[in-house]
Amino acid sequence: MPDTIISPDTRRAHRIPPGQRLTSGFPVLHYGRVYQVSAEQWSLSIRGLVEREMTIDYQQFASLPHVHLLADIHCVTSWSKLDTHWAGVSTSALRDLVAIRPEARFVIVYALGGFSTNLTADDFFASDVLLADQYEGEPISAAHGGPVRLVVPRLYFWKSAKWMTGIEFSAVDRPGFWETRGYHNRGDPWKEERYG
Repeated sequence: MPDTIISPDTRRAHRIPPGQRLTSGFPVLHYGRVYQVSAEQWSLSIRGLVEREMTIDYQQFASLPHVHLLADIHCVTSWSKLDTHWAGVSTSALRDLVAIRPEARFVIVYALGGFSTNLTADDFFASDVLLADQYEGEPISAAHGGPVRLVVPRLYFWKSAKWMTGIEFSAVDRPGFWETRGYHNRGDPWKEERYG
């Protein structure tokens, strides 16, 4: 049985950040179209400030240690969903896989459709961040970013890139798709970091 990670925000006395409202559904929001990518077609490149750049396919990804995650998620469009269940590979598992160099202070995540988003290394390697391939016990649907998406529960959900294709470790910060269009560079929902 995989380990279960419980996101610290689920233990808050008041779990809905300022300006958010609770939803029982799971709204589908994204820029552009829904990408239909099978597990057989999917791959992930890991590059930049690492000792060993590599590209892994879904079979290799599935062979990595998996964990379960209980987390709340918060969209910049003002909805929050509590107690979501994910499964996938903890970002910490990538440390040994590619030997990240110490000067890598930022992470740029790439996805289909020209999407990218930026994170600090600290946010990317937070204990509750996953490369997820399951939601509520089922493979993640295409509409929600399957076969593999990033899940960063403690930041607004645009940071949790759907249809991810690449991870680049960098010494410098490079704002991504939404960040260059006026969204906040970090996106902490508890500080209402919606826009820059």
